[in-house]
Parts: sequence; structure tokens; C-alpha cells
Amino acid sequence: MEKIMALSRGVKKKSHEKLDSGNIQRVIDLLEQEEPITKKEACEMLNIRYNTTRLQRIIDEHTEVWEHKERRKSQNRGKGATRDEIKSVIEYYSDGDNISEIATRLYRSNAFVKAIIDRVGIPQKLPSSYDRHRDTMLPEQCVADEFRDGEKVWSARDNSIALIKKEQTLEYQASMPGLGSTDYEAKYGAKGYQLYVLTPCDTSNTLFPWLDGSKMGYHSFALAYDLGSLKHLEQYGVNI
Repeated sequence: MEKIMALSRGVKKKSHEKLDSGNIQRVIDLLEQEEPITKKEACEMLNIRYNTTRLQRIIDEHTEVWEHKERRKSQNRGKGATRDEIKSVIEYYSDGDNISEIATRLYRSNAFVKAIIDRVGIPQKLPSSYDRHRDTMLPEQCVADEFRDGEKVWSARDNSIALIKKEQTLEYQASMPGLGSTDYEAKYGAKGYQLYVLTPCDTSNTLFPWLDGSKMGYHSFALAYDLGSLKHLEQYGVNI
């Protein structure tokens, strides 16, 4: 990763320029086809000023970075996952990075990363269009019948990490006027929990920059079978 960052310092990018990796590769493909586009057209596609020297420097750097990635991937091919790689996959995926992004960082294939996610039992973060009543499956390693106050868990219906605030026992409900008196185990076959769902955000550019963005979230409720334990991930050195 450090090597890629170093290579990227050669070409300074302006905000309006379209110098993402995918677009540069499209330009290269069009320049190398049987009837290539002109260098002027290539500059227009990248939204840069017509300058053949700079165009070539952009192409050379992109090619060098791509070749470096391929060399690293080739070196890793056939090698089993190291403990550090497993830890990195857990941390990146839990932070919301997708499989392709993680594979790029680790110089591994998408299949390699997906295999770790499945084998280790990392809860899957679903796209925003998910159905919270239908698409709430948990890995077998996450299944648990009960949780302790203060424990971090995966809330499948909230599609996020959450903090267990309190088990909704009959005794607790009786001590809190307005909560009612539901015996969740008798009615649903599972214990019920008050949650605080964590939705970290950057508050530095908001009207409340003094607030700790890492503690942002909202209150929720879930039954035990919609919650996933994350304790099994600690064996890989992950600080949940």
C-alpha cells in the first residue's frame, strides 16, 4: 500500500480531472485498440488540458501501479491467509469496506477475502435496500441465546454494530413505568434487549463539532435471535 501511495505522488490531480483508475484504464484500452483514439481525445476523456507529456506520465504511472499490484498478487497466490490478513479483513469489513476494496489493499483476490469472511463468521453488512424483516441472517458463529449489558453485538435488523443496554426482564420492566410487562421468552422464545445502535460519523464540519462522532447512534430493541455475538472474533486479535 505504501508503494502505491509513493507512485501516486508523481501526478498531481486537480479536482475537475477524471483520473480514477478505471477511467485511465479505459483511455489506455482505447489508445491501444486497432483504430485508436487521438491523444487529444484521450485528454478530453480524462478532463485534462491537452498536454501529451502529462498524458504519457499519467499512463506510465497507472501502468506501474497496476504492474506492482499484479506482482504482489502473484507473490501471494497459493499462500494461506496469515493471522494479520485475517485480522485486517475483519477490521476492514466491520468498518464497512467492501470485498473488492479489501482485496486491493491486501493484494489478494475477491474470492480469498470472501472465503475469510465466511470461514471466520463476520456478520454481513447488507445494502441500504435490504428488507429488515427478511434479510436478517447471521453466521452460525454469531448465534447466542443471551448477552450481557455493555456487550457489543451485531444487530441484524439494524444492519450495524450495537451496544447492549439492558435486558428487558419482567423485573426491569416493572421498575420502569410505561415499559409494559412483556415476557419475551414466553411470547417469542427469546430474550429481549434494549440497544444503542452505533452509527459513527465525522462531526468536525457540523454545527456540533465538540460531539464525539464515534459515539453517535440511536436507541433500538431486538430479540436475541436477531443479535449476533462478536466474541469469537477476539481470538484473531480484533478489539471489538
